[in-house]
Amino acid sequence: MFAIRARRLFDGVDMHENRVVIVDGWRIADVTDDAPDALDLGDDVTLLPGLIDCHVHLAFDASLDPIGHLDAPGLADRMRQAAGQHLHAGVTTVRDLGDRDYLALDLGLGVTEGPEIIGAGPPITTPKGHCWFLGGEAEGEQGVRAAVKERAERGARVVKMMVTGGEMTAGSEPYLLQYGMAELKAAAEEAHEHGLPIAGHAHAPDGIVYALEAGFDTIEHCAFWTEDSIEPDAGIIARLAASDVIVSLTAGIIPVRNLTPPPNLAKRMPLLMDALRQLYRGGVKFVIGSDAGIAPIKPHGVLPFGAKMLVDLGFEPVDVLRSITSRAARACRVDDAKGRIAPGFDADLLAVRGDPLADVTALQLPVAIYRLGRRVPLPG
Repeated sequence: MFAIRARRLFDGVDMHENRVVIVDGWRIADVTDDAPDALDLGDDVTLLPGLIDCHVHLAFDASLDPIGHLDAPGLADRMRQAAGQHLHAGVTTVRDLGDRDYLALDLGLGVTEGPEIIGAGPPITTPKGHCWFLGGEAEGEQGVRAAVKERAERGARVVKMMVTGGEMTAGSEPYLLQYGMAELKAAAEEAHEHGLPIAGHAHAPDGIVYALEAGFDTIEHCAFWTEDSIEPDAGIIARLAASDVIVSLTAGIIPVRNLTPPPNLAKRMPLLMDALRQLYRGGVKFVIGSDAGIAPIKPHGVLPFGAKMLVDLGFEPVDVLRSITSRAARACRVDDAKGRIAPGFDADLLAVRGDPLADVTALQLPVAIYRLGRRVPLPG
């Protein structure tokens, strides 16, 4: 048992002053005003729940050719290294929404070697559809039901389905549907019968509507991508806000010198940023899924930069902090153990220099990280 004192404590919902967290083994035993022999983290330190990234790809190496590198020897080792990068950034839980060979489900990580991984296995996609090379091709109602059942039997904790196409796959377009409503409903029903949430990759407006109507639990990206532009729909946003669906906003980049986005993405970037603002102003429940690993500008551990992106777009800092702690835990179905600093919750903790409500870049300055009550050695 040990105690940690911080000048500020964000408990996953609100900020508090001068609190002491008492840890007993791997869980939080109490949160109090004082305790003898508490480790004082410093006058300008904020303690938060460990952060939660709701959309990563540990199998992608954030290189210029993440797909080509999948076949290089040592994929599991690279995934373990990627997991460690997330943990060193203060991310103690990740939802991996697409790996190969179910590797993310059992990487054999020690407690201080990586975050808790909520894995989906290979994403379900159409033959030669988006990310087909990960091994999740399935078609027809019975085909997608069988795919969901396989994931449940393999120990997946979430199901991922490609409702629309995507940019990373030749021959796949983000503005086009990949599945019909019958297949999407079949997948959602099967997932729920196995007690699993289902996440839908959906860029196009009709894909967003299909995922919503089919009963998906989270919608990834939600970018309103059309053939030539980005066109947010106020009616769809209102429907999302009125539903129980949580939208996983794709946020967070670290610019790389001399690296520019593809022209079709570059011209859409200002419109994509405005779409994020419209989703927020419309009252949509959101979390952050960084999509870490898909490109050099999205290295593993980029989530704190996603928080800054949203704050820079006008999101309230407290809403952003909730989106990467307590609300993210709810989206990942771990809100009974993660995302809060409260008695009975896992002792996944992040201490940062400064006040992230005043300056969210404080999240990029970890002072200490605890995973299940054990302090994580920081690099350097």
